[in-house]
Amino acid sequence: MKRIIITGFALLGLLRLSAQTTPTDSTGYKSTKLKVDEINLVSSYYKQDGNNSAVTGGIGSEKLTDLSNTLDVKLLKYGKTGIKHTFDIEAGIDHYTSASSDQIDLQANSSASSADNRFYPSITYSRENEEKGNTLGIGLSSSTEFDYQSFGGNVSYSKKTKDRNGEFTAKFQAYLDQVKLVLPVELRTSNGYGTESRNTFAGTLSYSQIVNQNLQIMFMADVISQSGYLSLPFHRVYFNDGTVHQENLPDTRLKIPLAVRASYFLGDNVIIRAYYRYYSDDWKLTAHTADIEVPVKLSPFFSLSPFYRYYTQSAVKYFNAYGAHTAAEEFYTSNYDLSRFNSSFMGMGLKFTPAKGVFGIKHFNTVELRYGHYTKTTQMTSDIFSINIKYK
Repeated sequence: MKRIIITGFALLGLLRLSAQTTPTDSTGYKSTKLKVDEINLVSSYYKQDGNNSAVTGGIGSEKLTDLSNTLDVKLLKYGKTGIKHTFDIEAGIDHYTSASSDQIDLQANSSASSADNRFYPSITYSRENEEKGNTLGIGLSSSTEFDYQSFGGNVSYSKKTKDRNGEFTAKFQAYLDQVKLVLPVELRTSNGYGTESRNTFAGTLSYSQIVNQNLQIMFMADVISQSGYLSLPFHRVYFNDGTVHQENLPDTRLKIPLAVRASYFLGDNVIIRAYYRYYSDDWKLTAHTADIEVPVKLSPFFSLSPFYRYYTQSAVKYFNAYGAHTAAEEFYTSNYDLSRFNSSFMGMGLKFTPAKGVFGIKHFNTVELRYGHYTKTTQMTSDIFSINIKYK
């Protein structure tokens, strides 16, 4: 938590300097020079515990901590023809410790994955014609950690309706990953690590509509196709004869989520935000997610946002508990993330938006704190605290 505070105040100094050197434009003039439109820093601390680690075959400690910092900078300019150009540059770094990953080598502090860092930069460019109501976007991303390397790309197109109350969006994403084959120590046949590929392709269609001055709604549909090495190499599976094996799952998976989101403005001070998603895939997993958040403005500068999310899923057809799989099965896993379970996530957000800016910095206009507590019927629990500092 100390590192979150240090990082936040480091950004505060940067924003103070920026506020002193960036002139304020109150004329409505659309600048043709590239300028900083918004900066967001999100820092979070996550902690979990449980007793169903997939690394040790569905039993054992799931203790994990994760400290995350993400910096997001949005740059904006208008072309001479009035086209709006936006660049979104994001860089994130996580540091985590994992008791379960430490058991890959079956001795404390011996596994390379007992503690690790993940670095994930991305850049997105969008070109919006505000007169015609269409936007074209492209983006690139990557994610790097000890045993995983991912490269991603996306392209999107949005078109507003003539009355500007509706918008249709189509997006395609691709992720090309390399998984380092870090096997459990007793299953290794050499000292080196091989690699396997994993590819993910996702298509998304969405439509948003302003129904009236109080109600906004959005519909979303995805088709996600995965191929390649979809297991995790260090997940153990214990058979009913006492033998230990490496998790083995099919090399293809097709996922289809469908979702609807709505926001209802209940007067000037209360918003009801609701979300529902149905998910199914060809591993026979089905899931339902229901989420509600109710931001309440207590003053012009302060609001509270209680939230609750309920989730339920069936098990994939390849899941079984510790010591329950048999040698006759082609595919098998004891990863409880693929088991049947229900979960609840609840918490509160607090947002501060002082008129003169936080600490007197005019453009440093928002600080948001959020806390959430998660419980799962597999006896796993977790807590997350985050802080979002916004400059605009």
